[in-house]
Amino acid sequence: MLSAFANAFRTPDLRRKLLFVLFIVAIFRLGSQVPAPGVDVASVQACIQIQEDSSVFNLINLFSGGALFQLTIFALGIMPYITASIILQLLVVVIPRLEALKKEGQSGQAKITQYTRYLTLALAVLQATGIVALARSGQLLQGCTEPLLHDNGTGAFLVIVITMTAGTAIIMWLGELITDRGVGNGMSILIFTQVVATFPSALWQVQAQQGWVTFSIVMAIGLVLVAAVIFIEQAQRRIPVQYARRMVGRKMFGGSSTYIPLKVNQAGIIPVIFASSLLYLPGLAVQFNANSSSAWVSWLNRYFVTGDHPLYMAVYFAMIVFFTYFYVSITFNPEEVADNMKKYGGFIPGIRAGKPTQDYLSYVLSRITLPGALYLGIIALIPLIALAMINANQNFPFGGTSILIMVGVALDTVKKIESHLQQRNYEGFLR
Repeated sequence: MLSAFANAFRTPDLRRKLLFVLFIVAIFRLGSQVPAPGVDVASVQACIQIQEDSSVFNLINLFSGGALFQLTIFALGIMPYITASIILQLLVVVIPRLEALKKEGQSGQAKITQYTRYLTLALAVLQATGIVALARSGQLLQGCTEPLLHDNGTGAFLVIVITMTAGTAIIMWLGELITDRGVGNGMSILIFTQVVATFPSALWQVQAQQGWVTFSIVMAIGLVLVAAVIFIEQAQRRIPVQYARRMVGRKMFGGSSTYIPLKVNQAGIIPVIFASSLLYLPGLAVQFNANSSSAWVSWLNRYFVTGDHPLYMAVYFAMIVFFTYFYVSITFNPEEVADNMKKYGGFIPGIRAGKPTQDYLSYVLSRITLPGALYLGIIALIPLIALAMINANQNFPFGGTSILIMVGVALDTVKKIESHLQQRNYEGFLR
């Protein structure tokens, strides 16, 4: 692997791509450390030290690499773009106009990407407004009474909101630069960068709070989890497809064999984000009604805020399983795949073309989605179980969204580099 890594830097164009990615990542991390105008940096740092782990914004803070709680210019991170992308993917199924654009190919996809950018900016304005409002009222960092802003006036409020929204636009631009001129998917690499940025501090926090014994247990569990996640992320069911020979003019086409790869984890990390986002709503309701003595506030605070209650874990797991099936059903259309195969003379050996092929694909997809959904649910519950059993902090480093992002993006980027190396007759990373 080291020799392959050295070969990647010996190839001039690949070296330029890798150095360009590192340059963009450095700019991205720098922007995640620069505070927004009007933020009291000393008070923010003091509040972060005493902040309670049960904040409802932990997921957004994870995707921003810790920049959210520091109120930097990149405080929103990549989360508005992720949310906008998910919304557009769902709307493609619902709105016929978007579905038609998707079928137009590259030109239609370019328009959908443009719509995603506009929606990202709109969501960034909403999120920035909410975050700054909470910071101004002192409810952003739990357990902190220090003023986070130098000026609580409307003018200063608007300046911070505009700065954070502009930061989100810059992040989108940086991600697209990596995709166009670097290696791999730019947005995924930026998400990977932010998650990895919080990883060392989360590990050291476990050691500082629980000692070396718990730290060693966490590291051992982490190595096992990484191996398991790599195994599942690479697992796929290959459905063989053969294409019959046909004459077009004087040329013979077809006669080839290929396969349809159905991944065990076909939905990726999207179901975990869906479930986590919905389960933040009870925490937000409790946070905005902190001074209320209502019974429903006490009930939500008891069962759906801390995250270590069995009812919360059961609901979280069930929602992940549901959203896995839901997302797979809208992203993989067996009817469309079967029609395309029939149109180009393809068939699955032993299965008739048309409706029988569609039924077979639906059958296989429903069976293979179950272990994928259970896998996502178990991985997402690991930090909650760790909190309840070994009392590691709620930001357990080896678990949930963090390990899925790190392993998934790392595997995808390594494959992209390997494909560049194989074009030049070098051995890749994965032998």
